[in-house]
Amino acid sequence: MNPVSDVVPIQSALISVSDKMGLADLATGLQRAGVTIYSTGGTRRHLEECGVEVLDVAEYTGFPEMLDGRVKTLHPKIFGGILAIRDNDEHVDAIQEHDIEPIDLVVVNLYPFEATASRVGATREECIEQIDIGGPSLVRAAAKNHRDVAVATSSEQYGDILDQLQEHGGTTVDLRKQLAAEAFDHTATYDRAIADYMLGESISGDFPASMHLTLRRKSQLRYGENPHQRAALYLDPSVRSANLVAARQISGKELSYNNLLDLDSALEIVRGFAQPAVSVIKHNNPCGAATDTKLANACQKALDGDPLSAFGSVLGFNRTVDVETAELLCQPGLFIEAIVAPDFQAGAVGLLTSKPRWKDNVRLMQVGRLDDQPSGLAKRFISGGMLVQDADRMTSAPLQWKTATEAQVPSEMWDDISFAWEMVRHVKSNAIVLARDTSLVGVGAGQMSRVDSVEISIKKAGDRVAGSVLGSDAFFPFPDSIEAAADAGVVAIVQPGGSRRDDEVIEACDEHDLPMVLTGRRHFKH
Repeated sequence: MNPVSDVVPIQSALISVSDKMGLADLATGLQRAGVTIYSTGGTRRHLEECGVEVLDVAEYTGFPEMLDGRVKTLHPKIFGGILAIRDNDEHVDAIQEHDIEPIDLVVVNLYPFEATASRVGATREECIEQIDIGGPSLVRAAAKNHRDVAVATSSEQYGDILDQLQEHGGTTVDLRKQLAAEAFDHTATYDRAIADYMLGESISGDFPASMHLTLRRKSQLRYGENPHQRAALYLDPSVRSANLVAARQISGKELSYNNLLDLDSALEIVRGFAQPAVSVIKHNNPCGAATDTKLANACQKALDGDPLSAFGSVLGFNRTVDVETAELLCQPGLFIEAIVAPDFQAGAVGLLTSKPRWKDNVRLMQVGRLDDQPSGLAKRFISGGMLVQDADRMTSAPLQWKTATEAQVPSEMWDDISFAWEMVRHVKSNAIVLARDTSLVGVGAGQMSRVDSVEISIKKAGDRVAGSVLGSDAFFPFPDSIEAAADAGVVAIVQPGGSRRDDEVIEACDEHDLPMVLTGRRHFKH
């Protein structure tokens, strides 16, 4: 067999797309270069409205579209023109005998199955109708015969094709190989989405028998957690909720691997609150967080949680960052690495990128509205496979809680108890938080002993520990943590309960007239 041709002229093109973004510019450029364009249905009408001369596929094949458009390109005159090897004499004789024109460029993208299937309220019939048949067949045929045919499956490829057409009169072998690889990736992703949908319907149980991840590389990062580690960022196109990977970066330097991890944690915390909320993250743990009726107040309370650790931190907001809040962030001596929020007022952007000493180095990430909840599944890779579990978002409600002590919780203390319980699930185990005035004043994270976490949180809180509420992600195995908390001035405790020594822990609370609430739900975060 002869080697793959380098430059193949484009004399004819078949265009049939669902997503028509950028199509008019491509077709106009092809027409200007003298390319004959074949098209079908809605694509043909769109091109004609744009002033592009188009030949109807049905007229060319002599066979009409039928079955509500299900059959239109599935014809030997189309597939023969795509699959024929141009320097194979038998192939050339065959297409000439049957009056088949060679097709040098195939421009096809597929029905929006995934978008339809992920739409709330979409019926099964609607989803099934978005399973493309002719489109994947055309794409695969063109990609298989990339020695002679170029295939475009995305508007992002149109510019390269037009550039080569202008420069070389056709496409180079390197571009055709790249387009073919991307085409097979496109159809594989499409088929995977359909298979996952069908398997999800037919397999019993909450977890599918097989799981497949389809991720697209968005960018390569400067390095990973450390400079000697290479790193890249991948996009999951199935995620519809606000997220860091799909966010718009308004300002600042390139995001690092660690920035992305911390910003993701900051966003996860604030999206759980109904009131204006702010989180301050350092090394993937919250060192400050708060809610308030006013965003600027919540921001100040969050920064006050641990001012020393807040230097060089990342911040998360669940409201648009306004000018007043931006003024607060510009105070002397404060350095912020990155901020994630639904949006930023124009005046706030101007302040954050010009007034403080960091100027336009701060990364400002706009994620949009936080209405949609993220996926209900949490995934984590381990050597040899992946762990999948329900995401820890089903926090128990106060009505399900039980005050286990003789001392009852004063009504004014419930906001802090609820805040502490919401926050403790975001801290690495063993996790202890101290909350006061719906703000974080002390955190003990990731210790092998729970009493160590208690002591660290007390030390972090300093004078603010008096009058604070303590939240624990799991039960207390011994009453020693209760003794330490009571001696420091903690006024209430919220924890899951469930220890064999619960009675001893409750007794220790009663000795100090310390109310303790049992939630019945553990919040380990490893």
